[in-house]
Amino acid sequence: MTLSTIRNNPAKQKKVKAKKQKAIAAICAVAFWLLVWHVVSLCVGSELVLVSPVKVVQTLFTVIFDPDFLKTAWYSAARILGGFFTALTFGTVLGWVASRFWAVETLLRPITAVIKATPVASFIILVLLWFSGKNLSVIISMLMVFPVIYMNVLEGIRSADEKLLEMAQVFRLSVGKKLLYIYLPAVAPFFVSACSVSLGLCWKSGIAAEVIGTPDGSIGAVFYQAKIFLQTSELLAWTVVVVAVSVAFEKLFMFLLRLVLKKLKMEDVLNGKRA
Repeated sequence: MTLSTIRNNPAKQKKVKAKKQKAIAAICAVAFWLLVWHVVSLCVGSELVLVSPVKVVQTLFTVIFDPDFLKTAWYSAARILGGFFTALTFGTVLGWVASRFWAVETLLRPITAVIKATPVASFIILVLLWFSGKNLSVIISMLMVFPVIYMNVLEGIRSADEKLLEMAQVFRLSVGKKLLYIYLPAVAPFFVSACSVSLGLCWKSGIAAEVIGTPDGSIGAVFYQAKIFLQTSELLAWTVVVVAVSVAFEKLFMFLLRLVLKKLKMEDVLNGKRA
């Protein structure tokens, strides 16, 4: 989109202006709460209770330039995202299988219900009894994400237009064409929503698992050490790192997903529209 195109199109001008206003409003909101945080920290007067944002930023630079930073971040990211992609694969496949065979859905229903209702801490402790803490975050991330992906894929398949399915039956469309032109447009909105929710969930549950399991070289172990030695600024600095990495990966993943949907001519799905 060129600058001249925007100038000659009032609707696009309005849209660009609205985006700028939202961006400015977001920056002002962040600045406001940072100021509140700083003022409260000054009133408290104890870095142990509440460290100032200035101190957190200073510690953040110290953390980032530490020689072990990338190694620690990669250790946790690889396992957490490994759990996410494993759940993504199994959830999608089993969602499709369950939509075809009611027996599979019946068998999986109590499992998904138990996973959704059981506290994360309970799963973490149970998994620690059965396995070592090294790959704990993989298993926990996978368990927390699986029901979200599975249920959304299943619901998306069920939402497929019955009339289109009947038409496909009459014209004897192949399974591949049914998937591409009927089921995929139906599942895509549910899948996009599930991925957006799951990406944040896998990081939260994965880091929580590492804090309890404390595998060497993980972000969770750093959190635990910060708690033991009362290093509040380091704890918050690593929290900023986790949030930044989580948001960055979510943006990257959604960008790639947008490219795939655009290739399939279903980019409107990302805007909440049905293809």
